[in-house]
Amino acid sequence: MTASSASYVIGVDGGNSKTDYLLFDAEGSFVDHIRSGTCSHERFPDGYESAYRIMDEQIRRLLERNGLSMEQVAAGAFGLAGADIASQKRNLRRVVERIGFSRYAVDNDSFLGIKAGSEQGFGICSVNGSGTVTGGISPGGARLQVGGVGSDLSGDEAGGYYLARRTLRAVYDSFYRLGPATRLAEPVMRLLGVPSEELFIDFAVEGLIERTLPTTELIRLLLAAAEAGDAAALGIVDHSARQLALSTVGCLNGLDFGDSEVDVVLAGSVWAKAESPVLADLYRKHVASLTGRRCRFVTLRVPPATGAVLWALELARGLPADADSPRGGAAPARLLDPALRRRVIQAVERLGL
Repeated sequence: MTASSASYVIGVDGGNSKTDYLLFDAEGSFVDHIRSGTCSHERFPDGYESAYRIMDEQIRRLLERNGLSMEQVAAGAFGLAGADIASQKRNLRRVVERIGFSRYAVDNDSFLGIKAGSEQGFGICSVNGSGTVTGGISPGGARLQVGGVGSDLSGDEAGGYYLARRTLRAVYDSFYRLGPATRLAEPVMRLLGVPSEELFIDFAVEGLIERTLPTTELIRLLLAAAEAGDAAALGIVDHSARQLALSTVGCLNGLDFGDSEVDVVLAGSVWAKAESPVLADLYRKHVASLTGRRCRFVTLRVPPATGAVLWALELARGLPADADSPRGGAAPARLLDPALRRRVIQAVERLGL
C-alpha cells in the first residue's frame, strides 16, 4: 500500500464519559461513526494500557466493518481528555503510534474547538463545559494550553462543576457565614428538595459525593440571578469571567499571532447553552480590558468532534504531524477549502452528537 493510496482520515474526540470515532474519506465525505465509552487513561487502573486497548479496538472495528485497514488511513487527529501536561501527551503519542498511525496530532480536546470553530484553523479556544481549559494555535502552528489541571494550580475557576459548587456556597454563606442575602436561596432549596436551612449542607454534601447535583439547573439559576443584579450571583459570575479572560489573554500572549485579528472560540455547554448572556458579556469585557488586540468571538455550535476530522484532513494535505514535530511548534496552518469544511460540518451535525 503506497502513501498515495491512503485515502481516509480518522478523527477522535475522547472525553471523560464518551468517545466519538469518525471515519471520513480524504475528500471530506462521511463514511462511518462509532460512539463508545471513555478512552481516558485517567479513568482506568492500568492507565495508558487501557487507553490503547480501547482506542485500538474501536478504530479497528470502525475500519473492518467498512472493509478497510490502517494502511489506508492517511492521518488521524485526537482530542483527548487527560492530555494536559507534556508527559501525558508523550504517552498518548506512543499509544497512537502503537495503534498504527504515522501521521497524527494528539492534544487536549480544547484544540478541536479551534479547528471546528475557526475557518482559519488557528486562534484561541476557551472551553467552559463541565470543566474548563484554554488552548491556542498560532498561524505558524505552535500550540499552547493554559489550565486544565485544577483551580488551585492553574486557575480553572469556571465550568459547570465549579459554578454549581460556588452557587451552593453562596446560599450556605447567606445562611451561616454572614454572606449577603441572595435570591438564589429559595430556588436552590426548592431545586434540591431541601426542607429547611438546617439541612441544606447535608443535601449539598450528599449531592457532591454521589454526583447527583443538577448542575445545569444550578447554573441556569446562577446566571438568571446575576442578570437580575443579585450581588452574590454577580460576584461569582464576574470572578469566573475574569479567570476565563486571564487564561484566554495569557494563551494569546504566549503565541505569535502577528497583528491580525484573532478568533476566540467559545466551546462547551456553559458557553453554548447559556440562556443568559451575562457570563459571556463579562468575559468579553475582561478580555478587552486585558489586551488591546482585536478578537472575533465565535460560539461553537457544531460538535467538537468536527474539529478532529478537519484537523486530520489538514494533516492529510501536508500539515506537519506530531510525529514530525513532537512539540507541535513548526506546522504552518493549512486552510481547507470552504466547501470541504462545510461538507464535514454538515455531515457531523447530521449525526446529532
